[in-house]
Amino acid sequence: MSELDLWLSFVAITLATLLPRCGLLLAGRRLVIPAPIESALRYAPACALAAIIAPDLLLPSGALQPDFGNPKLLAGIAASAIFGLTRSTIGTIVGGMLAFWLLKFGFPG
Repeated sequence: MSELDLWLSFVAITLATLLPRCGLLLAGRRLVIPAPIESALRYAPACALAAIIAPDLLLPSGALQPDFGNPKLLAGIAASAIFGLTRSTIGTIVGGMLAFWLLKFGFPG
């Protein structure tokens, strides 16, 4: 691969990443998103977060483990309960990590 090919690859990858991300911003007010789609997009961040977190909680060793021997799952449930009660992001993080550490290292089993 020549140096020119390498730089052309960099430019192509940059454009392929940048254009989809900036497309909506560049369109501005000319782009009107229908109300049902706009309301559905409000759930996109939560869905993306769930898609990242759920496999780590349910597949800690590569196999499905939805039981009480899974400290990650139990800590995730504890963190969800903390958030449901307090609505505190920092409390959720601290409480979930504390629950995980206690389950993983405090009560090995």
